[in-house]
Amino acid sequence: MALTAVTALAALSACANGGGEAGSGAAGAAGSKTIGVILPLSGPNAALGSEMLAAARLAVTGSVSRAVGPQGHGAQGGAGSSPGALQIDAHDTATTGGAAAAMQAALASGDGIILGPLTGADTGQISAMARQAGTPMLAFTSDVAQAQPGVWILGVTPEQQVDRLVSAAQAEGRRQFAAFLPDNPLGRALGEALSRSCQARGLAPAQIVYHATGADAITTGVATLSAYQSRVDAANGAASGASDALPPDLAAALNHPPGATSAVAAPRPLDGSDDTASAGGQSTASGAVATPAATAPAELAAPPFDALLLGDTGLALKSTIDALAANKVTRDKVRIMGPGLWAAFAGKLGGLAGAWYAAPDPANRRAFVQAFVAQTHRTPKPLADLAYDAGALAGAVNTATGGAGYPISELTRQQGFAGVDGVFALTPDGRTTRELAIFEVQTGGGSRLVSAAARRTAPAPGAS
Repeated sequence: MALTAVTALAALSACANGGGEAGSGAAGAAGSKTIGVILPLSGPNAALGSEMLAAARLAVTGSVSRAVGPQGHGAQGGAGSSPGALQIDAHDTATTGGAAAAMQAALASGDGIILGPLTGADTGQISAMARQAGTPMLAFTSDVAQAQPGVWILGVTPEQQVDRLVSAAQAEGRRQFAAFLPDNPLGRALGEALSRSCQARGLAPAQIVYHATGADAITTGVATLSAYQSRVDAANGAASGASDALPPDLAAALNHPPGATSAVAAPRPLDGSDDTASAGGQSTASGAVATPAATAPAELAAPPFDALLLGDTGLALKSTIDALAANKVTRDKVRIMGPGLWAAFAGKLGGLAGAWYAAPDPANRRAFVQAFVAQTHRTPKPLADLAYDAGALAGAVNTATGGAGYPISELTRQQGFAGVDGVFALTPDGRTTRELAIFEVQTGGGSRLVSAAARRTAPAPGAS
């Protein structure tokens, strides 16, 4: 099985090695046979950095060299390290001088293209150095603020995820989008992405609420966004109007039948559980939370949105789930959506059954995982996918240009490149486009694929 996996992964790399005529705007040291890899190879993130370096080596050479030492330089190349073959030149961002020193060393070595660094902060430190040198850089961050011509971000960005979700939700008839997001960089990025996506698709402007930490702030925020008190008042007013047309004694009997302690049962919450305890007994002057068990009518109107984007994880997400149930934001009326981060703990999201998130399809990376395990005897983390993709891209462009460098026209070719998670493409402004799948959270936890990623095919070897 290991041999089959390595063979399949070799075929994936071969499919990435498209031909095509190298255009103008050459970047990188002409004819350079070294690929600079800038990662944390010592310190607290050494394990992750070494794993990503191993993935890049696997893409470039088909083998994984020994672990890199604290100075950041490992054995060059791969099997045989034959003359003329691409070489890996590794530099450690965790030593004195950090990413800037690692970048200086890579440029001094004449590396033709830079893979890394790992974080948005490190990318911001050295992007100007890369551009000044005319050396293309493929950073592993998902921080879109770092994207610029000549500096590409390879991470799956919030805007990629959100646009895929909005597209799928619009296709099922959703028209009114809203977001309830943490007031942090991820939340802000998700909110901005939602606004842009709705505008681009001709949808109404999204309603976006950013919340502070704490259960009380979350409960109040969801109540405000969902217009809970107004929905209760409207429904109770409609019920009262109907009762006024009846004789007083009959109306009283219908509103308060013998032995009744509440009007009627509330609608089903997102997790299908009885939410009376979590919703009852609270009332504020602002109408943050009424007392649903005592005042909610048989059926509330839908919230003023039919698709809701969330961005929380951990305890804040649990508080949000509780607040959605208390304020009658039910899955039969609203499509809940969330970030791809949910994939890591989908087994614990039963309370969000029916919710969607967008992410690469893990089925696409099986060959890579098997080949990586065969070489290193350990399972790669998802970030290793990016390092493999970057290495495969560098190899593909080197083949396409006959080793003449890394021209912008070839780096940004429309056909893209074959990657671990599917075909991806670089855009002239420094972003990366990827096809993502949609997954739906299941009642018992876990998720299932509900919309596969669009299929694109990278050019075959020698194609233009």
